[in-house]
Amino acid sequence: MELNCYLQKYDWGKVGEESEAARLAKANNVAFEIDSRTPYAELWMGTHPNGPSLIASSGESLNDWLKEHPHLIGADVQKVFGAQLPFLFKVLSVNKALSIQVHPSKWEAEELHQLFPDIYKDPNHKPEMAVALTDFEALCGFRPLDEIKQFLDRIPELRSCMGQDNVDVLMTCSEDRQQDALKVCFQSLMTKSEDEVQSALSSLSNRISSLEESSRDSHLADLVERLHGQFPGDIGVFGPYLFNYMKLRPGEALYLSANEIHAYLYGDCVECMACSDNTVRAGLTPKLKDVPTLCRLLSYICEPADNKLFPGQTEDQFTSVFRPPVPDFAVAVICVPAQGSHTLTPRVSASICLVVSGTAEAFTNNVNNPSIILRRGSVIFLGSQETLKLSVTSPDSLLVFQAMANF
Repeated sequence: MELNCYLQKYDWGKVGEESEAARLAKANNVAFEIDSRTPYAELWMGTHPNGPSLIASSGESLNDWLKEHPHLIGADVQKVFGAQLPFLFKVLSVNKALSIQVHPSKWEAEELHQLFPDIYKDPNHKPEMAVALTDFEALCGFRPLDEIKQFLDRIPELRSCMGQDNVDVLMTCSEDRQQDALKVCFQSLMTKSEDEVQSALSSLSNRISSLEESSRDSHLADLVERLHGQFPGDIGVFGPYLFNYMKLRPGEALYLSANEIHAYLYGDCVECMACSDNTVRAGLTPKLKDVPTLCRLLSYICEPADNKLFPGQTEDQFTSVFRPPVPDFAVAVICVPAQGSHTLTPRVSASICLVVSGTAEAFTNNVNNPSIILRRGSVIFLGSQETLKLSVTSPDSLLVFQAMANF
C-alpha cells in the first residue's frame, strides 16, 4: 500500500527547497506546495500519534488499519510488541544543531514517564540510527580522554566553567577513576550559572576570532563560532571540545544506544528508531532542558570517533542491512542499478520502504495490488512475508531504504 506521510516543521530544519525531507514529501504528494520561507525538518513514516502515516488510497490511518489486520505485522513481532509497528522511520533535514541530548533506556523511560508524564509522554526507550543521505555532521559520545585533556589545555574558558580543582583531578587521576572525574567535570560545566557561561563564551568567541589561521583548527574555531551564532551563550557551544565531531559520508551510519550523548548538526539523513519521542535535552535547544536527568543517565565512556560508526551487513549483491542490538528496528539499504531487477528479501516483520532516487515497476504477491510504479518519494507499506520484485525503468539506479523490526 502506498502511504502519505507527515512532514514536521521545526525551527532547526532546512528552509524551503533546501530540505530533502520537503522535496521527498513533494515528490510523494504533488498537491503539496513547499513554502520558500518555512523550515522543514522531518518526514515521519509510521504510526506514531504525533505524525501518523495515512493509506494513500483511502486516507485511513495506518495504525487503525493495522489494528484490523494485525497478522500483517508478523507473528513474532506481534508476540513482542502487539498490534503495532515498533519503529518510527524518518528523513531529517538539519540546518542547525538540534539539541545535545540522550534517550533513556526502557526501564528509565518507564520511570520518567511515571514521574513526569507531561514531559516524557510514553514509557518506551528510543534507541535510534542515522544513515547519511548527504555529508552529515554530528556530535556523538565523549572523545578519548587524551583529546579532552588537550582541549582543556587550550581552552581556559572551558577549564573555568568546569572548575580548576575538578580539572586537576581529571588530568592526574588513575584510569579506573577517569569516568567518575569526567562526570564531576561535566556536571560542574552543565550547572554553571547562565551569567558565568555567557561570560566564558564571550571571552572564547573574542579570543578565537583573533586567532591566526594556523591555530583555528586546533580550537575547532569554525564549528564553535557556528554553534555560538545559532545559540549565543548556550552551554552546548562547549560540546565539540568534549564530544566526537563526526562527518559522515552518504551511506555511513551512527547507532545511538540508550544514554549516548549526541547532537545532529547539519545535513540530511534517514533515521529509524523505536516508536517513542522520549528525549532528555541539555543544550543547543530552545526546548525544555533537563540537566539533572541527563547528567544522571549519561554514559561517560570515552571512545574514538571511528568506534561510533555502525557498519552494515551485506545481505545480497544489492542490499546492506544495519541491524542494531535491539529488536525494535533494522534498516536495509537497497541499490539496484539502472535497468536492473531485484527481488526484496521477504521479511518476518511488516516494513516501510522509501524510494530516494530512481524509478521502478514493482510486482508483489498481494492479489489486491499485484503491481505498482515506484518513483522518488514513494513510500509503501509491505506486510510480513510480502515479496516485492523490482524492475528498474530509470536511467539511474534505484535507491530504497526499508525499515522493519529486527527479527
